[in-house]
Amino acid sequence: MYYGGDYNPEQWPREVWHEDVALMRRAGVNLVTVGVFSWARLEPSPGAHDFGWLDEVLDLLHAGGIRVNLATPTASPPPWFPAEARNVTADGVRLAHGSRDTYCVSSPYYRERSRDVAARLADRYGGHPALAMWHVHNEYGSWCHCEHTAAAFRAWLRGRHGTLEALNDAWTTAFWGQHYTAWEQIEPPRATQYLPNPAHALDFRRFLSDELLGHFREQKKILAPTGAPVTTNFVFGAWVPVNHRDWAREVDLVAIDHYPAADPPSETAFAADLARHWAGGEPWLLMEQAVLTYRDGRMLAKSPGEITRLSLSPVARGSQGAMFFQWRASRGGAELWHGGMVPHAGPDSAVFREACELGALLSRLRPAGPVRAEAAVLWDAESWWALQAPGLPSSEIDYLDAVRQAHRVLYRHGVTADLAHPSGDLSGYRTVLVPNLYLLSDDDAANLRRYAEGGGTLVVTYLSGVADPYGRVRTGGHPGALRDLLGISVEEFRPLEGPVTLSNGDTASVWSELVRLRGAEAVATYPDGSPAITRNGGAWYVSTRLTDDGYARLLGLPPHPAGLELVRRGDTVFAVNHGDRPCPVPPGHDLLTCTTLDTLPPGGFAVLDSQP
Repeated sequence: MYYGGDYNPEQWPREVWHEDVALMRRAGVNLVTVGVFSWARLEPSPGAHDFGWLDEVLDLLHAGGIRVNLATPTASPPPWFPAEARNVTADGVRLAHGSRDTYCVSSPYYRERSRDVAARLADRYGGHPALAMWHVHNEYGSWCHCEHTAAAFRAWLRGRHGTLEALNDAWTTAFWGQHYTAWEQIEPPRATQYLPNPAHALDFRRFLSDELLGHFREQKKILAPTGAPVTTNFVFGAWVPVNHRDWAREVDLVAIDHYPAADPPSETAFAADLARHWAGGEPWLLMEQAVLTYRDGRMLAKSPGEITRLSLSPVARGSQGAMFFQWRASRGGAELWHGGMVPHAGPDSAVFREACELGALLSRLRPAGPVRAEAAVLWDAESWWALQAPGLPSSEIDYLDAVRQAHRVLYRHGVTADLAHPSGDLSGYRTVLVPNLYLLSDDDAANLRRYAEGGGTLVVTYLSGVADPYGRVRTGGHPGALRDLLGISVEEFRPLEGPVTLSNGDTASVWSELVRLRGAEAVATYPDGSPAITRNGGAWYVSTRLTDDGYARLLGLPPHPAGLELVRRGDTVFAVNHGDRPCPVPPGHDLLTCTTLDTLPPGGFAVLDSQP
């Protein structure tokens, strides 16, 4: 079990370094991430390097028995970087140095300097006994719209589409007279008069994902010969142009950063299950989390035991440990109030005491078996990107909300779910939920048909299957690629201006449709008597947004103690009580306390050795 966090010794005088190592040993820390933002310290001027301080830090950590996740600092170029290597916004503004992520990933100068600093780190520290793994860059996701990007985008488009004729067809450029007759006419989707072409914007996000991945690959090629695993930390958000499912094939260990907000327990479970999906069911790592909760513009202290509970949940769902940003709270800089395992108050604090308790807990855990999931929720990053386009029938469409709701309903009723891709093997799941799967290929639609015809329960929600992978609407009635499987045809979308009550008593909101039955039966209807929820054998269709309770009733989920999280890994059951009442758990021997129990107190947790 890895335990620790980002460590930034360059922010502190040397005497603090010795205190840090002593405190790390006290807390049970065994891995720290070093050097993420240190390029300006490692190379204070072009070609002039200073590795002495980093030598000292790595030797000190090694002497203390603490291993290092050594980062390449390419997410934060130094002030001496030339302007042409910095990113340009969609409005044409070249960003100034003064924050992090001010780089253009397509800049030849940036790419060359990135390879150079990675090579110097590999040469100097590839054989260092403290080195546990390499951490390339940090939270890939920066955008750029400059001429370097434009040239790279055109080359990528040639590789994807082959000819301008194919591109014009895929992008439907006949609309608004956008037909291209030369590759040089194509630019990144910069600020324009009115609505941009959604296919253009979608392909640009795909391009950025591949372009950023190329930057990662270049550094991995340099670092891999040292023999240490190479990874990067995946960051999750609507602004991130990275398809992490594709990237997961390139890293030696899937690692994520996660900062839950509105509902930390369910959001943490969702992020963990998504990371496990990206990792193909293999172990992964929670690389960053915070000792605070960030919600609605506020930094809120976690309740007693919450740091531990929200760390144990990812471990239950496949993480190889729990890491934080950061080890010691910064005394200055943009994130001086971010918090740390050692807060501003120092080690004589509730946060550090809980950090020590968590370290002791993790040290007692041993590898468990694979996570057992009964259901799957389909996830597709490109559908998320496509549904962020302007000009949709309703501004309330929210792909992430739809997927999180599907997962949350299962989570709150004690059902462990995998996140899965529509192209994957779904045969092992009793139920597969398909929320807002806007883009759907013919092959993936056939895969869903095979699953339903094989006896599985498939629950499809509105806006699924209506467009092909290029974002072009499938004509002839929605939901396009899934119309025949579901036994329906949708004639019209009818976004709702307020909630309505369905015939079964459930409340519907946000969205409705004019559904025609083509072999399916109506399970629930709108107030006008038209179908709202339908069933065609094992394939269900939900043409509106249900409440969580309505969703649970549709799935036939039994009651489950509020706040209780149960995850089975092999013959081990991880139990976490996020609620304020005692909860019954499967009787078993708690590996943490060496006692037998069948009830968890409020805020309690256990790892039960329980045969199925």
